[in-house]
Amino acid sequence: MVESQAPPAPIDCRQLLVELREISKSYGGVPVLKRARLAVGAGEIHGLVGENGAGKSTLVKILAGEVPRDGGEVRWGGQFPPLASRADAERLGITMIHQELNLAPHLTVAANIFLGHEPAGRARALGTINCRREVAEAQASLERLGFDLDARASVRRLGQAQRQLVEIARAVVRATRLVIMDEPTSSLSANEVDELFRVVRQLQARGVAVIFVTHRMEELAQIADCVTVLRDGETVHEGPMPRRDFGELIRAMVGRELKDFYPARDRKPGEVVLRVEGLRRRSPGGLRLHDVALNLRRGEIVGLAGLMGAGRTELVEAVFGASPPEGGSMAIDGKAVAMRSPEDAIRNGLALITEDRKRTGLALNLAASHNITLANLGALLRKGRLNLGKEEQVARSFIHRLRIRARSTAQRVGHLSGGNQQKVVLAKWLFRQARIFIFDEPTRGIDVGSKTEIYRLMNQLAESGAAILMVSSELPEILGMADRVLVMRSGRIVKELVAAETTQEEIMRWATLGG
Repeated sequence: MVESQAPPAPIDCRQLLVELREISKSYGGVPVLKRARLAVGAGEIHGLVGENGAGKSTLVKILAGEVPRDGGEVRWGGQFPPLASRADAERLGITMIHQELNLAPHLTVAANIFLGHEPAGRARALGTINCRREVAEAQASLERLGFDLDARASVRRLGQAQRQLVEIARAVVRATRLVIMDEPTSSLSANEVDELFRVVRQLQARGVAVIFVTHRMEELAQIADCVTVLRDGETVHEGPMPRRDFGELIRAMVGRELKDFYPARDRKPGEVVLRVEGLRRRSPGGLRLHDVALNLRRGEIVGLAGLMGAGRTELVEAVFGASPPEGGSMAIDGKAVAMRSPEDAIRNGLALITEDRKRTGLALNLAASHNITLANLGALLRKGRLNLGKEEQVARSFIHRLRIRARSTAQRVGHLSGGNQQKVVLAKWLFRQARIFIFDEPTRGIDVGSKTEIYRLMNQLAESGAAILMVSSELPEILGMADRVLVMRSGRIVKELVAAETTQEEIMRWATLGG
């Protein structure tokens, strides 16, 4: 009888472009990477996933020459080149799009695209830049990529999504062998994500490899050939990217089974707490809000869906008083209120968890305790002085209650992960005793495990009687969390749907065609 043998290990037939082996990196004695590895083939689209703090950004920054490694080796095309600087990486043909945009806001789109690589002026004008050529080449590149941007526009006048497109264009223009994209879709609408994927496939067709760092499994399933998973600084999974079942990847990421990704909630909407009627406003960009009407009930989560530019942000800003409406009315608990400023909104029990928490939701250089109490300092005053002991007590209570992972209440919020930062923002409004919560892209830039935590906290708020308006570009999130869905298009709410009775396709039909 012939003894059965184990099947041979699969042979990797890819032509490897780059291999990172046994990479280690520590900060202040704390290991961030522990013998991590990553192998990417030429012309391959490779996904890199893991929870916040898993070491993804550090690993790709080492490859981009921005962070020195403590140990391990980088093999590039069979050689071991120096990677002591970004210039070393660019000489190899490596460019990187950062999660935190790295643009010069006072310069034009064209100047940012060619920053450090400007076309030279005439020889007799040594050191000058041929600005006309720079604009022409930048505009041609933008049109070739399909990006609707004016190369002459100032970056400071662009929205977050448009700035992301500039960052992508800059990297693509310079790319020759490998592009690293760190959360490139975090600020993009569904249509813009499709455009980005088209660009990525163009790069692949030219033989350029792409490392795609993201938390969005559905996106990776559409674009990636292979995937590597990091957990706690170690590589725990490598292989082909699955197209549908992500269970194995999620288990590898979090080290446990994630059941009920959208946690169950006792859905018992109560009376209307916020009513908005006939809201009108013209934004600086020309978009109008046209007679918007909506209501929020206690114990209810209402999803607000729509494409980028549909008016979701403008509506949120109008309701919260950040950009007061020009017409219409609002009532809370049946009593008319005027939202002329955020102070009016806060005084009336509203809370806004902004889309860009780092820029508009947190004071990154302040301690967690200061951020948690920032919206309600009056509650900590005693004889005109801040009671630091009480502040410490309050901060400790919320850190425990919301499971915020921080070394202490004194840790700077800028050093926390995205999920924990979002919890600090939520703690700030809970301490203010808000009753109506507006979540604008609540899980953007947050890993899959932390997303479930945020969803759990939102459900707890709703079950305690809070009313929630949730703006999200992720339709599975809208359908998984909301009771009702309001679809916006061109500054209007064009349809209200029952979440349990609709589909992503129906929402997109209303968002794009109006029916």
